[in-house]
Amino acid sequence: MRALVVVESVWGNTEALARAIVAGLGAGATLTTADAAPDSLPADLDLLVVGGPTHAFGMSRPETRASAREQGATLVPERGIREFIAGLGTPPRGMRVATFDTRTVSPRLPGSAAKKALKRLVGLGFEPLAKPVSFGVHGYTGPLAEGEVARAEAWGKEFAAALVGG
Repeated sequence: MRALVVVESVWGNTEALARAIVAGLGAGATLTTADAAPDSLPADLDLLVVGGPTHAFGMSRPETRASAREQGATLVPERGIREFIAGLGTPPRGMRVATFDTRTVSPRLPGSAAKKALKRLVGLGFEPLAKPVSFGVHGYTGPLAEGEVARAEAWGKEFAAALVGG
């Protein structure tokens, strides 16, 4: 099973979850940032996992990333998952996809980067493997809520079992 996890992270929390998902997926999984992700996906890829922080009720935009930089973030990417997805073409037939995001635990705000990302990816022709998942972060900068890294790794293991077994 071959998987690619593409992540956008501003404070490091979403990247920590992506690393846990890769660990759960196992040896065939690779992690890359949205900045470094390829514009075309390999035909033999079994699963694309896309994750990013929820900004202003959805995927980040250049303006929301600039706002994060003004708030002290130092890991702000130039290209987020919104731009990565916009640059993708039609995937090879049958390519599966899953999405995740990080959202504040308190205050609990509406919107989800994962839901918006999945909608766009399905629109391109990807086949969803699971519903979008949100992982909790305390405040805007973190840390991650208790148990979220373990939950992310378990999520990756579920995908690995589903793809290898089915």
